[in-house]
Formats: sequence, structure tokens, C-alpha cells
Amino acid sequence: MPKILIVDDDDTIRDALYDLLSEQYDCQTAETAEKALARLAAEAYDVVLTDISMPGLSGLELLGHIRQRFANTPVIIISGIGDQEHAQGLIRLGAFDFLLKPYRLEDVEKSVERAVEFKDRQINIQEAEQSNKSDAWRIVKANP
Repeated sequence: MPKILIVDDDDTIRDALYDLLSEQYDCQTAETAEKALARLAAEAYDVVLTDISMPGLSGLELLGHIRQRFANTPVIIISGIGDQEHAQGLIRLGAFDFLLKPYRLEDVEKSVERAVEFKDRQINIQEAEQSNKSDAWRIVKANP
């Protein structure tokens, strides 16, 4: 079951997202970006869903840390700022997707589903590359 990390300082929103996604995914939550980074250091997640405005590290700063340390983990940003330039800027910084508050629950579900599929494709590509390297090594080793 894919593992999702939900990061939001608002208990109501965090709990609602957990309730929405937990039947289909293994969900964990964090109320701050700092706690999210600790969770990410302890275990792998398939997707991170985070609010952008939080006390301490922001969701934008969390995105930067994830891009540096966990580059293959898709990050979905939730923001109350809705202009196109802001959304495009977040995507350029490495966000997988951008959801504007107030969001529709089905939009959250679709975004997470796309992110999980993206992560699965990444894993399949990496496994194929490893297999090809291993096959190439066997051929070289067999035919010196």
C-alpha cells in the first residue's frame, strides 16, 4: 500500500485529508515541516501532501529539503494563493502538483493518485536500469 505523508498545521484540515486518503493509502501526518523531515528521514514515503503556510519551516522550504534529500518523492503543495504565476513557480521549484484552497476532495484524490502512479513509474524505470546494468555486467564478465 502506498505511503502518504500529510503535513498541515491545521488539525481539522490534516484530519480531513487523513480521513479522505487513509482507506486507500497508508497515511501518516505531521503538524510541522520539521516533524515531516524527521518522518522522511526515518522512513520512505511515496507522496508528500503539504500546506505551504505553516509556522517554522514553510511548505516551500519543506519542498526544497525534499528535493535535495528525497528527490524521487513527489510533493503536492496546497496553497491559498491562487494566481497562475505562483502555481507555475512552485512547479518550477519541483512540486509535483499544486492545489488551491478551497479544494475539492476529488481533486486531492486525483492528484495523489497521479503522484503515486508517477512514483511507481520511477521505481519501475530504476529497476529496469538496474537490471540492464546487471545484464550488461554478466555479458562483459562472460565475454572478457
